[in-house]
This record gives sequence, C-alpha cells and structure tokens, in this order.
Amino acid sequence: MSAHDAVFDRAFGAFLFDMDGTVLNSIAAAERIWSAWAVRHGVDVETFLPTIHGVRAIDTITRLNLPGVDADAQAAFITEAEIGDVEGIVEIPGAAKFLNSLPKDRWAMVTSAPRDLALRRMAAAGIPEPAVMITAEDVKAGKPDPAGYLLAAKRLGLEPHDCLIFEDATVGIQAAEAAGAPLMIITTTHQHPLETAHTTLASYAAVQVKVDNDGKLHLQKN
Repeated sequence: MSAHDAVFDRAFGAFLFDMDGTVLNSIAAAERIWSAWAVRHGVDVETFLPTIHGVRAIDTITRLNLPGVDADAQAAFITEAEIGDVEGIVEIPGAAKFLNSLPKDRWAMVTSAPRDLALRRMAAAGIPEPAVMITAEDVKAGKPDPAGYLLAAKRLGLEPHDCLIFEDATVGIQAAEAAGAPLMIITTTHQHPLETAHTTLASYAAVQVKVDNDGKLHLQKN
C-alpha cells in the first residue's frame, strides 16, 4: 500500500467499482478473442492488445478507423464471442468477500462491458450482482469520459466526491479523476509498478469496511 492514505481518514457514502482488473480478471479470455479478431483484420496484435483494456469495444474498434469495417457490427460480434468464452475468468482474490461485506445500497459497478457480458463474467468469477450497475449501454461516451461514474453516483443519490472509486486501468483512472472522486488503485493484475499519486491496494484481504451509525463507509487496514 502506498503512503497516499487519505482514503483511510474519511467516510464515504458509497464505493464505485470498475469490473475487469478491479474485481475480476478476464485478461486471458479478452485477449484470446481480441487477438483472433485483430489477426482477421490485419491489425498488429502486439501493439493492439494493450489498448483494449478498460475501454468499450465500440470505442476500441472506432479508434482503429479500419476501412470498410462496421464498428457497431464488429463490437456486437466481439461481445457475443466474449459472452461465449469465460474460461479462466476469476475473481481478484478477496473481491467477492469484500463486496459481500458492503451494504447493498452502498456500492455500484461501472464497467465498459455491455450488461450481458458483465453479468456473464461476474457469474463466472463469483462476483455478486450490485443493485446499481452502469454498463456500456448506459452512457454515450465510455471511459476516460466520467459519464459512467457520474451516473452511478447520481443513482445512489450521492455526489462523486462522496464516493470512493476502485479502478485499475489508465482510462478508468482518468474517468474517476474527471468525475472528481477519490481513488483506490487495485494493482493485482499490473505487470509493472504503477506510478500514481493515488492509494494503491494489492489485496482486498488487506482492508475491511466499518459502517457507522449514519450508514457511511469507513475503509480500514487489517
């Protein structure tokens, strides 16, 4: 855990979680499907794969600007392929237990994945379904745009600065910063150390939550 521990010194109205890389790991499945797609479309796999994480499929494909490619149709194809392949998808260690320790009305999921895919991956990893879930279909602009996090806070009846956002990917971190919310960076799936001013967390087993008499969440180190 880093020295930037201000998140342990205050109460939060709710926690907002990214999905992939934050509460579950779907890297193997996602990279299998996107690699095959990239090869078919003549896209260099090695340089392309690092760009897919944390971003909506439609935004990933649109950004490539491939001639003659229908981005909506291809994004739908990718989603169907990903729904059909959940092999190797696992929870980030301790994530399910941590989420189950939270009051149901005090947390939300904000993912770049479409809803059907998000629910499929969460089920595969044993992640509980939240009362509030913002997916690719709920926003006009995906991460790094803050729209998803702003909408989640609104649906919980809170301002973004009253929520702690759990993220892992650069685009998600940018979205959280743009929303004006404090951040906790989950580093479990990072292959290289992350240079960040935000608090980092390598394991959910290192923290627990206490709920005060007002229903506010206090993150504590174990």
